[in-house]
Amino acid sequence: MRIWCFHCFTDDEEEEENGGRLKQSSVSAMDNNNDRDYLETVDSRWRLCEEMLTTEGDGGGEEAEAELDRLWTSEIRLHRLVQGESSNAVTVAAAEDSTMEEADHDSHHKRAKVYSGLTECRLASGVSLDAGNSGSSSVERTVSFGFASSSRTDTDMFCQNYILNYSRKDGKKDDGDSNGSSDTEDFEVHIDLTDDLLHMVFSFLNHVDLCCSAMVCRQWRVASAHEDFWRVLNFENIRISIEQFENMCLRYPNATEVNVYGAPAVNALAMKAATTLRNLEVLTIGKGHISENFFQALGECNMLRSVTVSDATLGNGAQEIHLSHDRLRELKITKCRVMRLSIRCPQLRSLSLKRSNMSQAMLNCPLLQLLDIASCHKLLDAAIRSAATSCPQLESLDVSNCSCVSDETLREIAQACANLHILNASYCPNISLESVHLPMLTVLKLHSCEGITSASMTWIANSPALEVLELDNCNLLTTVSLHLSRLQSISLVHCRKFTDLNLQSTMLSSITVSNCPALRRITITSNSLRRLALQKQENLTTLVLQCHSLQEVDLSDCESLSNTVCEIFSDDGGCPMLKSLILDNCESLTAVRFCNSSLASLSLVGCRAVTFLELKCPRIEQICLDGCDHLETAFFQPVALRSLNLGICPKLSVLNIEAPYMVSLELKGCGVLSEASIICPLLTSLDASFCGQLRDDCLSATTASCPLIESLVLMSCPSIGSDGLSSLNGIPNLTVLDLSYTFLMNLEPVFKSCFQLKVLKLQACKYLTDSSLEPLYKEGALPALEELDLSYGTLCQTAIDDLLACCTHLTHLSLNGCVNMHDLDWGSTNVQLYDYFGVYSSSENTQEPVETANRLLQSLNCVGCPNIRKVSIPPAARFYHLSSLNLSLSVNLKEVDLACSNLVLLNLSNCCSLEVLKLSCPRLASLFLQSCNMDEAGVEAAISGCSSLETLDLRFCPKISSVSMVKFRTVCPSLKRVFSSPNLVQD
Repeated sequence: MRIWCFHCFTDDEEEEENGGRLKQSSVSAMDNNNDRDYLETVDSRWRLCEEMLTTEGDGGGEEAEAELDRLWTSEIRLHRLVQGESSNAVTVAAAEDSTMEEADHDSHHKRAKVYSGLTECRLASGVSLDAGNSGSSSVERTVSFGFASSSRTDTDMFCQNYILNYSRKDGKKDDGDSNGSSDTEDFEVHIDLTDDLLHMVFSFLNHVDLCCSAMVCRQWRVASAHEDFWRVLNFENIRISIEQFENMCLRYPNATEVNVYGAPAVNALAMKAATTLRNLEVLTIGKGHISENFFQALGECNMLRSVTVSDATLGNGAQEIHLSHDRLRELKITKCRVMRLSIRCPQLRSLSLKRSNMSQAMLNCPLLQLLDIASCHKLLDAAIRSAATSCPQLESLDVSNCSCVSDETLREIAQACANLHILNASYCPNISLESVHLPMLTVLKLHSCEGITSASMTWIANSPALEVLELDNCNLLTTVSLHLSRLQSISLVHCRKFTDLNLQSTMLSSITVSNCPALRRITITSNSLRRLALQKQENLTTLVLQCHSLQEVDLSDCESLSNTVCEIFSDDGGCPMLKSLILDNCESLTAVRFCNSSLASLSLVGCRAVTFLELKCPRIEQICLDGCDHLETAFFQPVALRSLNLGICPKLSVLNIEAPYMVSLELKGCGVLSEASIICPLLTSLDASFCGQLRDDCLSATTASCPLIESLVLMSCPSIGSDGLSSLNGIPNLTVLDLSYTFLMNLEPVFKSCFQLKVLKLQACKYLTDSSLEPLYKEGALPALEELDLSYGTLCQTAIDDLLACCTHLTHLSLNGCVNMHDLDWGSTNVQLYDYFGVYSSSENTQEPVETANRLLQSLNCVGCPNIRKVSIPPAARFYHLSSLNLSLSVNLKEVDLACSNLVLLNLSNCCSLEVLKLSCPRLASLFLQSCNMDEAGVEAAISGCSSLETLDLRFCPKISSVSMVKFRTVCPSLKRVFSSPNLVQD
């Protein structure tokens, strides 16, 4: 058995130092002389195997093979010792040796078995002794079953595992010893796979995986070495010797493809492949010197079909290279240094000489169809003409970057090669296509051809079969007018003087026009064009389209387009199938009118000059008006929009919407909107915040035509009065109503109309009187109300107390900035209470305590209430659901006494007068005391009753020092975060 590892093909220094021997390293410590003797024996056996492998050609191969089998068993035992067994287990391992040898014979005919530690063991390459200190009681050793470099590249790893030669040099199969004993690789885990099934599985593996699989067991090794998997020998950029390559060729004589590009001695390897592998079909070589003898030897390789030579010097670089082959069909000689080439290949179909520096190429290839001589700078015009005209069957010609090519050469090529379909003459400055007739041409590429002008279009029009035309960077081109029925694609990029484009083609499907600053007019007629993008054509003023299949148009940044462009995209225009239109930043548009039954998406972002918009597009589902800040009048009749945001149009004064599918409409910020007709039967959300001129009649008409509204925001709509609110009875599903910052004095229409209301916001409604909310706590109005916001109002303390005492169904209450609120003291004997039936009574006049209902309040916000001095919530107040209490910025608050079993968050930040804090809140998790004057003892006493406290904020507390944090953690062990300074967080 012989195993080759590509590691030896890549590291020259290791070859010189070790002579190809297996790599050595050290093993974990052993404590007695017997262990040391055992390791020395193993080490010597490895060296013996190396020597025997080195002299295998002299008959030592079989002995080395047997010795490697025995040594492998020893190495596995040694691997077990390294994995944690005691050094005294050597005796036990020796006893196992005989047992393994007996079991080896029985396992010879069994299926694959995998040893659990095989992967680590198989990384082994050898064992080396470290003599260490002579006085040391232990010898340090390391087992390394692989190449231990941690900085291996992918190529190194590939090289390390690539080749396994499973037969002896004489070609006989390695089926074990004559007595029938198998390799000791067959170990404990059974994988029962038939040979046919294993062959099918291995057919999906690459060579590296095959080599890894070969190390599992004998069956897998034999299966992975099947010649079906090794018909392609790829040694690209791999250091392989001539002898090793020859052995591989002998082992797999039926290989059909060889790649030795970048390998050392590439010429010799290529010669060996050409003379040894009689079935060779594909050969790839390069990066080195290729002799003339190689090209002569190719003639003897009868099955050869494809040859690739690149990055090489052919011959001595100054002689003529002759290549003759009767069956070769593809030849690539790219980036090569050679003086002259003579090629005689009667069956050759494809020839590439790209970027080679020959001065002459003589071709005798009558069936050649593809010729690529791009970037052959030393080829003169006559040489190119001679090479191309000698191939009458030529269909594809690439002469790009051949600066010597002239119109005369192209004319002769057109005459000699009547079947020419593809011509790439890019970067040829001397051609203008004058009098060049190419009737069969389908693809023409003329990038950066300085001689191409508008006159050249006359000769291009004589190619009726033309399908692809590329004219990028033709700086002298001004006009393109083509009527080609088969033209499918055209590209015009960076044509600086290009002004007019006129295309008529029923099959045109792709147009690329960009960075043509002088372009003014475009006329396109096509039945196949589906998408048209003409971004940043700043001077484009006229656009005429007759494209019945066009669906997407992008005219972004076409600043000169006028209002007439709308006619093109209406139903009477030439784009009846249009679905998406982008007119972003078309700053010359002032009035946009579309009547299109197919349009689904419209974007007018940045069209700042648009003042009028009218859409009659029953299928439009999306419209973007960002930046249309001068829009004054908008009509959407009808549209299929589901949502619309017009809040970005501050000058909108007239709005008419008919949208049968719309559910959300936002008019926030339309401060001058005075006329609005909204017919949206499915509308559920309307935000008309800051619509200062929206009147009662508009609101009444809207509620009548939109009966499903659930959320209505009328914040800062001072023109809305009682008449408008009375119309709310037309929207019975209303649950959210925002009347903040209005001049309302009477809420009676709301109480009578909105029986399902859950959220009512009345921020800064300064004209509401103390009796405005009496229906809430005296008459049971709005029974479903859950959230009430009375922030910055003028309600008196009595009204607030009555509201808090009666409305037990509220879950969220905001009283921020209420200057008339003084105390929240539910522990006082003067607190007014209501029983379950809402009957008012006073605890002073009752002999028995009044049983109050459980309060559902969850969140109470009293931020910035300057007159609050005391907050007391005892258990008798029955705030069982209160989880959040915010009293921040209450600068006169002095005392807080809370007994809330479910309170989670308490914010007392900036309550600079706070002196007393009593907390009995077992679930409190966050306490904020920022900028408070509480002392250490007060805080300590407060948190002692909070067993779940996790966050404590004491920043800017002048009486609290960072030293106190230890005491706080002792008092409250649950603390996780303590903020004691602006930049210090203690976790």
